[in-house]
Amino acid sequence: MLDHLNKSPHEITPLTMAIIANHDPHGNIHTCVLEEQEEYVVSDAPSKIIDYACRFFGASLRGRQDGTRDICGITHKAPISIDPLSGMYFFPTASPASPQCSWIAHSHVDEIGKVENNCTEIMFKNGKKVVVDVSFGSMLNQLQRTAQFRYLLDHRIKLLQKHNAEKIPELFP
Repeated sequence: MLDHLNKSPHEITPLTMAIIANHDPHGNIHTCVLEEQEEYVVSDAPSKIIDYACRFFGASLRGRQDGTRDICGITHKAPISIDPLSGMYFFPTASPASPQCSWIAHSHVDEIGKVENNCTEIMFKNGKKVVVDVSFGSMLNQLQRTAQFRYLLDHRIKLLQKHNAEKIPELFP
């Protein structure tokens, strides 16, 4: 998992499956970024990396959380859309203020399962697995809330696109 430390922390793409909080041997927080084809480590906390990614797309983590609240009323451990057009929806495993918070890409999750010590194993669509220190019930709730948010935001975007498509013929009589 400690392949290299040289990736820019804002390079979250549709291939990013998870941003996992870890500790180095000295107890310092660092982050393992799981991509479909590779894994790498960065020294920033997971929520800071997510904030960088949101800012790359013209928002902030706080702004994305506020948007989630406005769209579907979720206020705690809110799922976010880093970029809805490319399908990048992530949900936190804990409060984003906690250095223990990891972020999971909703579209990459295949299934989840209970494991010992009240943890959950996440199985990704490419076959990779990761165990997080989150109860199965909490993880299931996060998956469902993200699906609800994703549906509502995607629906809004499609309505707007349809409305704009109907207006285009007016521009060219």
